Amino acid sequence: MNIRIGNGYDMHRLVSDRPLILGGVNIPHTLGLLGHSDADVLTHAIMDAMLGALSLGDIGHYFPPTDDKWAGADSLVLLQQVHQLIQEQGWQVSNIDSVVVAERPKLKPHIHQMRAKIAGVLQLEPNQVGVKATTNEKLGPTGREEGICAYAVVLLSGVSNA
Repeated sequence: MNIRIGNGYDMHRLVSDRPLILGGVNIPHTLGLLGHSDADVLTHAIMDAMLGALSLGDIGHYFPPTDDKWAGADSLVLLQQVHQLIQEQGWQVSNIDSVVVAERPKLKPHIHQMRAKIAGVLQLEPNQVGVKATTNEKLGPTGREEGICAYAVVLLSGVSNA
């Protein structure tokens, strides 16, 4: 059996009049993330990590922001498509570790639901999906509450030598 590891990162600007969606969960907040799709930085970081592990590019290649087809897209649907792509290559997600960086709102009450949603899409057990939350201690764009970012590491296992 072979293994591959990939990492991903995403950041989106916080704005009014947009929902805040992280890990497929709509989180009550006065601001939401601006993006062509639903701007779910956690799911985007996970997808980029999955693609990167197999040197398949990034989500912008598969879901370009210039294509109206993806306007307002549910990132969990996009995650399912990336999952299908890696399965077609002979790989499966073994586990995910991720962190969301946001000053507000507090994410701890939503982490269980985020893990469950991501695990469901990827046909994993929730204990294979790590989601943590932290702040940036008021430093940088996330600390000034200009945006939210996420980092992810994904371990893939498979029989493919590709």
